[in-house]
Amino acid sequence: MSKPIYVLNGPNLNRLGTREPQIYGSTTLAEVETMCVEAAGGREIVFRQSNREYELIDWIHEAIDQGAAIIINPAAYSFTSIAILDALKMFPGPIVELHISNIHRREPHYHKSYVSLAATAVIAGLGPQGYAVAVKAAIDLAGRAG
Repeated sequence: MSKPIYVLNGPNLNRLGTREPQIYGSTTLAEVETMCVEAAGGREIVFRQSNREYELIDWIHEAIDQGAAIIINPAAYSFTSIAILDALKMFPGPIVELHISNIHRREPHYHKSYVSLAATAVIAGLGPQGYAVAVKAAIDLAGRAG
């Protein structure tokens, strides 16, 4: 049995569908999860969201022991969390950093992601559909690594 792909979502992503729809669209996080499961084609997906930094770190630690790849949308923690960066640096498999919006077309404080320093790949600006792209890429990358 293959190890699962972890899809981890950071703060405020539980508000997808209602939070700034002009930036993030009207797709809900539950709909994003369905997209991920469908894109995985039977591969197990562990899909989680938290507004708490420590919980995301605990899930990264869990993925170190049990996961094949991590897809992470760290949201605001992208730009502030060295602790998440340090946890991700311990992960032996591929890491795909994901952003719904193109962070490089936004305000300057969104331009520097600490998570990018550990990421194998970065996807930004594809909207919620970027999650399906990320799942397919993570599966491919995990297959090459393992």
